[in-house]
Amino acid sequence: MKTRFILALVLAGFVAGAGAAPQNTDTNSAAWLTQPLSLLNALNIALQQNASILKGRSDLEASYGIVVQTRAVVLPQIQANGQYKRSEQSAIEGISTPEFTVQEPDQNWNAGIQIVQTIYDGGKLTAAVRAARLTKEQALAQYQTTVADALLAVRTAYYDVLLAAQQITVHEASVNLLQKELDDQQRRYKAGTVPQFNVLRADVSVANERPLLIQARNDYRISKNNLSNDLGYNLPHDIWEDIPLQLTDQLEAGPYDVNLPDAIQQALADRSELVALRKGEELQQINIINAKSGYKPTAQVFAGYTWNNSQFIDPTDLGYSIHGWNAGGEVSWDIFDGLLTHGKVVQARALYEKSQTDLDDESRQIELEVRTAYSDFIEAKEVLDSQKTVLAEADEALREARARAEAGTGTQLDVLDAETSLTQARTTNAQALHDYDVARAKLERAIGEDMVQAVASK
Repeated sequence: MKTRFILALVLAGFVAGAGAAPQNTDTNSAAWLTQPLSLLNALNIALQQNASILKGRSDLEASYGIVVQTRAVVLPQIQANGQYKRSEQSAIEGISTPEFTVQEPDQNWNAGIQIVQTIYDGGKLTAAVRAARLTKEQALAQYQTTVADALLAVRTAYYDVLLAAQQITVHEASVNLLQKELDDQQRRYKAGTVPQFNVLRADVSVANERPLLIQARNDYRISKNNLSNDLGYNLPHDIWEDIPLQLTDQLEAGPYDVNLPDAIQQALADRSELVALRKGEELQQINIINAKSGYKPTAQVFAGYTWNNSQFIDPTDLGYSIHGWNAGGEVSWDIFDGLLTHGKVVQARALYEKSQTDLDDESRQIELEVRTAYSDFIEAKEVLDSQKTVLAEADEALREARARAEAGTGTQLDVLDAETSLTQARTTNAQALHDYDVARAKLERAIGEDMVQAVASK
């Protein structure tokens, strides 16, 4: 039962079957780092070894102990006890008459076993059963929140690596274009057809672009380190700063249609944060019942069996015992407890009202999160749509600028401007693809969709 409780969410579908990472694979070895890594595999690896998910799983296991403790009040208690005592003769009191002398034995022992069952505790028994169930459901919802947040971080980190790789490609292409322009101007200068100023200007353009390429390579190294950390890799110490990850997915703008009112309703119904708060509200309501139970009596029944050595028949024989069954009932009622129960009721009611406020506030925050994520997604989609023809136009502008320069009707500055515009268009397009994928991931998280299933169905 404990295992089913701890792994319920994982078995319920957090680990997707298709594309899942191989089981029993040492993902902390250097060889594993060089294997192709899809986004779906990355998410499944994170489910196995991401630190936040592992800690959340430990919290889930700890909550199992809370469930058992909460339910314990309903179950019978079995108690066993035993005692042996030997006393000095001078410390034993006796009765002496002319006819006889009676003295307690210097050795005594007793043992017993008893079962106690509470049959009424002011409503605590039924409340404990409900509280155990709610505690379990709340813990599962909190674990689901931890998993969703961790998978969003992994997904975003994966997109960051893809963006950094594309930025390297863009700036390498830009450096190559500018270097060709510099080489061309140097040949023309040697032929005496252009002034030295053209060479200097082309050289400056190359020099200005190289730091951007260096920065892109550094961003790539850092983004791979961040992704490795989110995946829970323990990197071998002989791996330098450039981790050999091989990502197989690409930045892409797959269609994703969202109806905002429906998305808000889905988030308010499915978000695990709200599920946990609803369970917490019910638990606080149960705490009011528990607090009020102090006004009511408690009733218990018990039954047991006891053994003890004889005190009078043959005190010297420790093996001679008196034993037998006993059973009975007990009722207790605190008529006045110094207003302790009243204080507990006031506290429980205040905490219940606070839980209601927390639930209402979180509902508003989640609706705001969905609206904001939807707006960011629309922005990213519109920016991406605006870039559809820009790359082709920038390529054509560069071709025409070079043709005019060759014909003598254009200038070198036109060519350099066209090359800069093409680089900017490529950079903007890569960033737009990244922003679209990240915005979609955040919107799916805000709505409450399963991250693994969302990626698997793309």
